[in-house]
Amino acid sequence: MLSPSDIHHESCVEAAKKIAPPLLTSWPVIAEAAWLLRGRPMAVDHLLDLIEIGAIEVLDLDKEAVKQTRRILNRYRSLGPQLVDATLVYLAEREKIETIFTLDRRDFRVYRTRRGRAFRLVPEM
Repeated sequence: MLSPSDIHHESCVEAAKKIAPPLLTSWPVIAEAAWLLRGRPMAVDHLLDLIEIGAIEVLDLDKEAVKQTRRILNRYRSLGPQLVDATLVYLAEREKIETIFTLDRRDFRVYRTRRGRAFRLVPEM
């Protein structure tokens, strides 16, 4: 969404326009996004602007989050899940969210809500 040269840029921007802010996320997601955008300092700056103005809200991860994130990592161990993914699955469970904004279809098609439901993934591809 923050990299105009990315092949998915337009679909991400269009999908984001249809979602009422704020987008909820975790600090591991922000850190990974900043790393992916490391060659585009203005994009990282824009990402931080979105947090500052409230378009993106970074939710806290406490000790319970650590425990539950570990549970998720263990549950999907055969996939080799990333910590960043597990924090999103945990936050989705905690906040009762069933929609995930991601391009990572491989893993997020497998992850399930606590009730066993598949996540709705946006942007649609």
